[in-house]
Amino acid sequence: MEKIGFGGGCHWCTEGVFQALRGVVQVDQGFLQSEPPWDAWAEGVIVTFDPAIIQLGILAEIHLRTHSASGTYSPEGRYRSAVYVFDDQQHDEAARTIAQFASDTGEPARTAVLAFVGFRASDERYRNYYQTDPGRPFCRRYIDPKLAYIRQHFADLALP
Repeated sequence: MEKIGFGGGCHWCTEGVFQALRGVVQVDQGFLQSEPPWDAWAEGVIVTFDPAIIQLGILAEIHLRTHSASGTYSPEGRYRSAVYVFDDQQHDEAARTIAQFASDTGEPARTAVLAFVGFRASDERYRNYYQTDPGRPFCRRYIDPKLAYIRQHFADLALP
């Protein structure tokens, strides 16, 4: 198993997206931190995945396509668009995926590749937000369209 971090939108949305994928064995929702100037806590998730089923590059691409990856984000921002990596190999693969995304879309991707430094879990009551009640208005409005995108464009990786 491998771990990778993602941030860039509401952690309820990000958690719901990754929980919907084959090969993802655990999603820890909370706040992520990197090195200065990116050391302020920002919403995100740590994804534990089986690389024999789903590759890091695919996870990163799904992340880029399901949040505003071309928006602007400040280092102290709550929704820092980033891939938080644990080693140099992950860094290189994430950077390649982001560069390919920018080339494919014709827009600069502002998603940063950052070293993982710390994680702080969300309060228990906010975890598994989509799974506990997918009928919530927030889930229907924001998370369901992301899941529909995954089912359409990554059908072989989408859980039923």
